[in-house]
Order: sequence, then structure tokens, then C-alpha cells
Amino acid sequence: MSFFRNNGLTIVLLGASVATIIPMSLTGFLVFAEQAARHHAAGVTFIQYLSSGHFLSALFENWESEFLQMSAYVCLTAYFFQRGSAESKDPDAPSDKRQRDRAHPLYAYSLGIVLATLFLASFALHLVFSARAAGEDALRHGGLPVRILEHVGDAEFWFESFQNWQSEFLSTMVLVVLSIFLRYRGSPESKPVNAPNSQTGTSD
Repeated sequence: MSFFRNNGLTIVLLGASVATIIPMSLTGFLVFAEQAARHHAAGVTFIQYLSSGHFLSALFENWESEFLQMSAYVCLTAYFFQRGSAESKDPDAPSDKRQRDRAHPLYAYSLGIVLATLFLASFALHLVFSARAAGEDALRHGGLPVRILEHVGDAEFWFESFQNWQSEFLSTMVLVVLSIFLRYRGSPESKPVNAPNSQTGTSD
């Protein structure tokens, strides 16, 4: 029981991820099958659909935006402040330079590096499978497969990315600002309920 208690947040979030990917894949399969029937194209099985550009492009498109949000948040909060926000360091607090000097440079920035790497990997996979999805659509209309290098210049691919990127930056900004004025008892992302709006960070 101590394992589940000590790792409950990770377990619940992982379970929620799986619980939402499953219906995403099922509903995506229905959409894909409907499109195939509309164009009198050959159908695919559900297992085949899971390796299709239609599904994998959508999956990695969303992962890409989430890892962008997290990596940007981790890196930007190291250098910029928002007075009163629970999501910001206190601009008047002592510097942690002494602690930084003791740490190995790679480890000192490892969280941002790994999150940025996950973003770049997801972006690359989104590109690959978005090109595959475009190729699948082209073949249904009697066209030719789409090359990845050609797809880099495709406006729809960048539309898919930017529509997610802007929402991630906006939602992060909203969280930063709302944490100045609003509270959630028991959450480490919130200041104490009785803390003044001017308090920056989550310390008591």
C-alpha cells in the first residue's frame, strides 16, 4: 500500500492518460473509417489504424504542445518573475547561486534539457506521421505519397502546431496570473489559503 500512497499522483495521471488515449483511438478509428467509406477506399482494421498517420499524427501533435509548455515553463521561470504568483520565484529572495555552483552543469539544467528533448522528439514524430496522414489522404484521391521534406513547408502542418502552441502559452499565463488571486487548499501549486495576494511562491 505504501507504494501506491507514495506514487499515487503518477499512477493516477498515467491511468488517466491511458483512459483517454483508448477512446481517442476508438473515435479516431470511426472517423477514419467514415472518411474511407465516403471515398470508396479500402477499410482498415483497428490494429492497422493504430499505426496510421491519422492516429499517430494527432497523438504526437498533442504531446508536442504539452512538452513545449512544460519545457518553456521550467526554463522561463528560472529567469523571469511574476510578483504575487505561486508559479514564480520571489524576485526579492536570495539567489541560489551557491547551490548552482556545487551542481554539475548538465544535471543543473537536466529537467529543462529532457523536456526540451521530448518536445523536439514529439515535433519530429508529428511531422513524420502528419506527412503519412497527408499521403494517405492523397492516395484516397488518386494522388501520390507525400515526402517529409515537402511536408515541412505545408501550411496545414504548421497550422496544427501553432494552434496548439498558442493555447499552451495562454493557459500557462492564465495559471500564473490566477494563482496570484485564487487558491486551492492542499495543492502545492497554490499559495496557502490565507496568504496575501502579494506573496510570491508557495512558501508559508
